[in-house]
Amino acid sequence: MTGTTPPACPKIMETVEGQRLIAARPDKAGRVPWKAWGPYLSDRQWGTVREDYSPDGQAWDYLPHDHARSRAYRWGEDAIAGFGDERLRWCLGVALWNGHDPILKERLFGLTNQEGNHGEDVKELYYHLDNTPTHSYSRMLYKYPHGPYPYDELVKVNGARGQDAPEYELIDTGILAGERYFDVFVEYAKAAPDDILMRVTVINRGPDPAPLWLLPQLWARNVWSWSDRIEKPLLRAISDTEIAATRSSLPEMRLSVEAGADLLFCDNNTNVNRLYGASDVGFFKDGINDFIVDGREAAINHGRTGTKCAALHRMTLAVGESRVIRLRLRTHRDDSDAFADFDSVFAARLAEADAFYAALQEKVEDADARLVQRQALAGMLWSKQFYRYDVHRWLIGDEKGPTPPPDRGAVRNGDWDNLNAADIISMPDKWEYPWFASWDLALQSVVLALVDPDFAKEQVLLLTREGYMNPNAAMPAYEWSFGDANPPLHSWAAVRVFEIDRALNGRPDHDFLKRVFIKLSMNFTWWVNRKDEKGRNIFQGGFLGLDNIAIFDRSSPLPGGGTLSQSDGTAWMAMYALSMLHISIELALQDSAYEDIATKFFEHFLLIAAADGNALWDEEDGFFYDTLSMPDGERIPLRAKSMVGLIPLYAVTVLQADEIERLPAFASRMRWFLEHRPDLAAQVSNWDRVGKEGTVLVSLLRTHRMSRTLGRMLDSDEFLSPNGIRAVSKAHETAPYQLELDGKRFELGYWPGESRSRLFGGNSNWRGPVWMPVNYLLIESLFRFDRYYGDSYEIACPTGSEKRMNLGAVATDLSHRLIGLFARGKDGRRPVHGDVATLQEDPAFRDLLLFYEYYDGDTGRGVGASHQTGWSGLVALLIHNLAWHWPQAVATEANTTDAS
Repeated sequence: MTGTTPPACPKIMETVEGQRLIAARPDKAGRVPWKAWGPYLSDRQWGTVREDYSPDGQAWDYLPHDHARSRAYRWGEDAIAGFGDERLRWCLGVALWNGHDPILKERLFGLTNQEGNHGEDVKELYYHLDNTPTHSYSRMLYKYPHGPYPYDELVKVNGARGQDAPEYELIDTGILAGERYFDVFVEYAKAAPDDILMRVTVINRGPDPAPLWLLPQLWARNVWSWSDRIEKPLLRAISDTEIAATRSSLPEMRLSVEAGADLLFCDNNTNVNRLYGASDVGFFKDGINDFIVDGREAAINHGRTGTKCAALHRMTLAVGESRVIRLRLRTHRDDSDAFADFDSVFAARLAEADAFYAALQEKVEDADARLVQRQALAGMLWSKQFYRYDVHRWLIGDEKGPTPPPDRGAVRNGDWDNLNAADIISMPDKWEYPWFASWDLALQSVVLALVDPDFAKEQVLLLTREGYMNPNAAMPAYEWSFGDANPPLHSWAAVRVFEIDRALNGRPDHDFLKRVFIKLSMNFTWWVNRKDEKGRNIFQGGFLGLDNIAIFDRSSPLPGGGTLSQSDGTAWMAMYALSMLHISIELALQDSAYEDIATKFFEHFLLIAAADGNALWDEEDGFFYDTLSMPDGERIPLRAKSMVGLIPLYAVTVLQADEIERLPAFASRMRWFLEHRPDLAAQVSNWDRVGKEGTVLVSLLRTHRMSRTLGRMLDSDEFLSPNGIRAVSKAHETAPYQLELDGKRFELGYWPGESRSRLFGGNSNWRGPVWMPVNYLLIESLFRFDRYYGDSYEIACPTGSEKRMNLGAVATDLSHRLIGLFARGKDGRRPVHGDVATLQEDPAFRDLLLFYEYYDGDTGRGVGASHQTGWSGLVALLIHNLAWHWPQAVATEANTTDAS
């Protein structure tokens, strides 16, 4: 079928990196495991649910940052610039000390949910600069202050601030004043799948000489402390420049360092003496920290063996001086000089990375857009993580502890003891959200398909597999509560990944579609049975990933005992049905047996469309609203103008009339159903009228309702901002929506930036900002409408102006607004950097991009999780789409200003 997904760039598969991707395919004979090593460590393992064995489920309190350096993790590892094998049996990372900090800088610091005035937040400066899909070349930057890192100040000042105040960031403390910091660039290159080169380049940016203790580290993930049946691995110094790494069932590896480093050893074991007042004898996880910072000679093993080691480089850097440290970890095969070809391997891998991205960006003419796209993709590739979590074992405990409380299953995830994860997974943010989330993963998979379709397909299939999908066919939502409901986007993602993969590789992978289709059919039925309480095809999904967008918590019991019919929940299900229809038609064109199931999803879509249109559309306002149904039969429309009223635009697909005719059974049943149920046919826009280039439109919105909804969406006084579509109408800034119910007043206002409520922890806000995922889906829907209408339909954009556009041009305009969040505008500023002069003007900062969770609805400033390279990575796909497929792009300038 012809979709709206732009063609991928097949030339990337002809590059050296593209050939590695082909060689690494799981089903390829003679497979070369180029992805066996990568940036698979978390940025934060402490404070996660999987490490929480508390009786009350307070994960942040059970394992705080202060314990992280001393406590061996049960399920994973974290590090700065971490790199490891696909099971984290061996891990690499960087530690630093400036001579002032109270602890060794081994991991990224941030505030817990309770400490931050807007919830949890990493308080470090680090940037993902480059990466290839096989991680043959990776590069990131960490900025480390010369002076003592202000741990206490960050906690104290943020804790004293209210919800209405901005967050207090590292750059606000003054610790970087006068450029008194080190730029620490960490690079990895692969000479072979199991031959890892690590290069650390340190630059003193400050006005004075400054000392630094630089410690690249190698350690083994601790799996031996929980069971007597697992053999402990061993690191041992063979010489002053070489360390042997042995682990059961693995070939021996050797870590080579250059002369001049001191080799330090301890064990990756919990320091029970520090944490629990014991008096054990041994070398603990924090031994190297205690030796460096406190001078405790007894903290390290002078016999130079253990399960954690570091190569200590002491240096003092002059003003502007840079220093390079080189290490190499490889399978022990020969005794050749580890550094003879070191620099040439790095040069080759960087050149290959440049060639790969040059092919991808062949039609991206703007240099700044290429920078934005490459950093966005680098962030997504750096954000892979080995995710290990056996919920059954977590619930009952390990044979050697820790012992969970007896009722822990009542606190969290007790119904998910089937979940047993041990995979490389694309994460939303490896510090703030170091766990998968189902709709994030769907969105991330589509972007990753641009550069690695095989990995993208694996990610789409992952949550449908045994060990993830619940026996009742529910998909796990996210670690904090697997039983919550995220928007069901996997069928949409499956279609998009299939189309990109077909364009890249020149062949359709129908086996992938069949595998995911079978499982998604089961999941669709789960939604119908569990989230349509009264069988009316009106859905009550609850949370649905939109956090605090409603006037009350939709996941909790509602005021007055009412039930909520959700516009967004119902529209998501209509979109789900259409994506399943799309897949079944694609498969039916190859196998007529799928025609029956295509009919089933077409009929289900019509039933949802009719119910949605009759129950949730408000003709007077020209908008969709949630509706609260009270026990006495009263129905209360919740007239808050928010994203929930725009999501019905997503439920649209475009079929090809000639393809329908190639499916006679489906075509006949479709016509019969529409002719015999005119009440349902009336809800579907122009189903019987062939549009541009032989297309047939199937949409939740007929032309009238589409026009009314778009009129609000494109109104600069409501949803349209200079940088995309807001999640709540700006009209609610001066006129918040209010509801008196059950003796209480509920209110929803327009909050362009941070949340002003502690609902869902207060760390995200859907009451006004621009969110990339919902904007991207709106743009894609507009292009689908345009495939049918073409120039026969135009609308004012912005609303009320004399500028009229077809829907393809509107989608292009919105695309440029979103890209303009990151791109340098005509004024030289990047909106994402906000009003921070250092970020906007300093050459050492202004081209370093962070991809945030969401963006201020008025200014475009980045807000929320600062390394949310997941769904904000969709900007890379927008840039690709405009360059490769959507010709209207050339007609619209970036950084549109007519919305203000």
